[in-house]
Amino acid sequence: MSETIHNRIAMLRAERGISRRQLADALGVHYQTIGYLERGEYSPSLYLALRIAEYFEVPVEVIFSTTPFPRIGSTERSA
Repeated sequence: MSETIHNRIAMLRAERGISRRQLADALGVHYQTIGYLERGEYSPSLYLALRIAEYFEVPVEVIFSTTPFPRIGSTERSA
């Protein structure tokens, strides 16, 4: 069983024009932590995950998942 946590942090940052450093400063973490999170090299604590969701004003499950998110633009249709 994989313990990888998938996330949409980079996508949310890009949509809102926020740099890694700006997000890190708002969360009180080092900017490299944001890079580690985005690349899946580090899984956030529950506290940090909730703070990230609060920062972006979305539910935590919009940002984090135990399964990969579908690619943007992919069209999966059932017959």
